[in-house]
Amino acid sequence: MSTSGRWRAFTTVFAVIYPIVYYLSVWKNYALFTYIPALGRFGMGVLKSSNGPAMYWYGWIATSALAAAAGGAAAALLPERLSARLWPGWVWIIPLCVMLLFVYLLRNYFLQGR
Repeated sequence: MSTSGRWRAFTTVFAVIYPIVYYLSVWKNYALFTYIPALGRFGMGVLKSSNGPAMYWYGWIATSALAAAAGGAAAALLPERLSARLWPGWVWIIPLCVMLLFVYLLRNYFLQGR
């Protein structure tokens, strides 16, 4: 398989897996690490803080990036006859669907002022 074929498989699978894992990470709070700005420290996993808010966003991004990179790397190793079957349209459809899931997940935030 050519380098461009491997790169296309990697980027397609990465772009499909990342938003799915990001949604699951936010929904179930699967943060790889937590940042507590009041203390200026990072901690592995999900930590609760008594000295101000804990920021999980960085951990959600890291969790999603690692999972998507692993999936993309596995797709890059596929034979060309299999990776050529990856439809590039999923790169648009899956993130749009995940955005709708986020609207549903955060519906109470949007309706809070009512």
